[in-house]
Amino acid sequence: MGKKKGGKRLSKKAVADALQGLFTASPNETFSLKYIFKALKLDTHPAKMLAIDALDEMCWDDYLSKVGDNQYRLNQKGQVQEGTFIRKANGKNSFLPDDGGKPIFVSERNSMFALNGDRVRIAMMARRQKHIKEAMVTEILSHKTDQAVGKLKVEKDFAFLITEGNIFVHDILIPKKKLKGGKDGEKAVVKITQWPSKESKNIVGEVIDVLGKEGDNNVEMHAILAQYGLPYKYPKHVEDAAMKIDPGITDEEIARREDFRDVFTCTIDPKDAKDFDDALSIRTISSPNLGGLYEVGVHIADVSHYVKENSIIDKEAQKRATSVYLVDRTIPMLPERLCNFICSLRPDEDKLCYSVIFVMDDEANVKNWHLAHTVIRSDRRYAYEEVQQLLEDNGVVDGTGQPAPPATKNKPYKGEYAAQLIKLDALAKKLRERRFKNGAVKFDREELHFDIDADGKPTRAYFKKSKDANKLIEEFMLLANRTVAESIGAVKKAGTKAKTFVYRIHDQPDPQKLESLRQVVAPFGYKLKTSGTKGAISRSLNALMDEATGSREQKLIETVALRAMMKAKYSTHNIGHYGLAFDYYTHFTSPIRRYPDTMVHRLLTKYQEGGRSANQEHYEELCEHSSDMEQTAQNAERDSIKYKMVEFMADKIGQEFDGHISGIQSYGIYVEIDENHCEGMVPMHDLSGDYYEFDEAHYQLIGRRHHNKYQLGDPIRIKVARANIEKRQLDFTLAEQ
Repeated sequence: MGKKKGGKRLSKKAVADALQGLFTASPNETFSLKYIFKALKLDTHPAKMLAIDALDEMCWDDYLSKVGDNQYRLNQKGQVQEGTFIRKANGKNSFLPDDGGKPIFVSERNSMFALNGDRVRIAMMARRQKHIKEAMVTEILSHKTDQAVGKLKVEKDFAFLITEGNIFVHDILIPKKKLKGGKDGEKAVVKITQWPSKESKNIVGEVIDVLGKEGDNNVEMHAILAQYGLPYKYPKHVEDAAMKIDPGITDEEIARREDFRDVFTCTIDPKDAKDFDDALSIRTISSPNLGGLYEVGVHIADVSHYVKENSIIDKEAQKRATSVYLVDRTIPMLPERLCNFICSLRPDEDKLCYSVIFVMDDEANVKNWHLAHTVIRSDRRYAYEEVQQLLEDNGVVDGTGQPAPPATKNKPYKGEYAAQLIKLDALAKKLRERRFKNGAVKFDREELHFDIDADGKPTRAYFKKSKDANKLIEEFMLLANRTVAESIGAVKKAGTKAKTFVYRIHDQPDPQKLESLRQVVAPFGYKLKTSGTKGAISRSLNALMDEATGSREQKLIETVALRAMMKAKYSTHNIGHYGLAFDYYTHFTSPIRRYPDTMVHRLLTKYQEGGRSANQEHYEELCEHSSDMEQTAQNAERDSIKYKMVEFMADKIGQEFDGHISGIQSYGIYVEIDENHCEGMVPMHDLSGDYYEFDEAHYQLIGRRHHNKYQLGDPIRIKVARANIEKRQLDFTLAEQ
């Protein structure tokens, strides 16, 4: 339909009508520009341009939705939607639809005083010419929290709680008789008793806990936990319930289990760990001359033996869903008596476990395996550093992926239980090599750690890198998790669906972010596959990472690649785990610190005993809660790191450091110091000498006049300007060049 009869050109209205017909005929289809041109026979340049203009207008009017760069579909969302309100300190609030669509702007006057994270109902507002899409909050369905943490401001006749981060529209008014002894300047936790309304814009609350003086380490850590609604005290009635648990193991219980007490078994954990929830055992079951066979046991603390479903302890663990790891402390999911004593796989003590027992050959091929309730006795508790040293003392070079050379008569292995640990390391390296060959994504992320003195003050900041000893444990935990997930998900009779199970799932990367990465790396001469099989894309990503190692742009590429990745979560609906390249995966190996692992133990036990499929809806709710709590715990952990960063840098004002650009926003650049990995921001107004424009697609700021460029990953020298402990904020300026 490139031209009308008589040779007249098509009108814009005719093209729009044709487009409307195409989309209404297939309301659930997504069409590319190429397909649209072909379907409507738009074969001239003017006709194609008319169509593009018409499509843009239809998107503007919300008749169509743009999917990706050149794809369109009918917009079937109504004018009224439900979702989450996101409050921003700069007033640029937004509404995030439940279906995961793009955020929609909500001005302050149309927010109904909704708070950050509240569930709201909105109505779309009429679109103004040349203005962005806007929404108006019509109802607050539920508040995310009824609790706030902040600093008390106590005047003669009234008091306020001043909160950080602008999560509330106004400070919280507190009647003097509801202060619970809180004094001016102290940090406190407040429960909200009255929300803003048409009659009164005030938020009113009462103090439920006075944390103490600002700047005190315990007060600040408790404040971070309270800010996220995480507990900082363990309820006494739950601890009392734990005290009543009998730690003894009866002969009858041992008789019901497989006995591994005579097999070499050890735990390998961080040096300061107290909750040992996994152990490894190994024994040779055939001579290496005949082709070695080894029995490797992955033994996991049998928490569900002690913590019964719906008990007082179980309900508290379910609510917490995870242990929280702040810089200087662990807030455990289970009472200390359970996580550090009864369940913890401490050396030289009989312990109950749920174990995956593998028979493997020298190439780490699993010949057979079984799941069993066991009793073990750990021979040795190792720190990662000890095992790493033992491996290196016997010829292992970290990072090469090569196992130790064979022992000889003249050069036997050095160290206690060296032969067993070296064999476990060799098998783990085979598993790791195979995993990456199958398409697992290679992200060796370093973690920031602090050395802390007796008062909680940081004395050193450093990155901890995963070495061979860490990877040894990681590979066997991954193998156990994958194997038990496959045993439920992949085994089903014809015509039936798999039994309800808890999976750890990880979706494929965001295609648009992957394309953005391809465009970012292209100018540096790198290539990246953005289409094809999952394995092909992940292998291309790995090749890109390897190729960029040691280059100036390495940080840029790693950061943008990481942002393209989806977040892993828990679900009863399995879609596989993209990052690990596993079709089935779960969390089985840490029930002391993760509630989903306890759920998995219970389901496996139920199915081993011939039980019917569990209620999927119930378990899906628990999965969603566990995923939410995991994210909340990570946010609290990040805030504790930020606090310690600022505290660590507080006595370094005026000092200069080399760093690299770790983030770019329209309001400034984030810089990570190379020496100690602390991160701060150079505000935009300190980038003098030009007016800078933010190129979001290429992660850079470009000077309008002089074309000076700041790009993610670039080396840069900074001077420490301010360290605001209260706001957990480090400010840098550029050092004189």
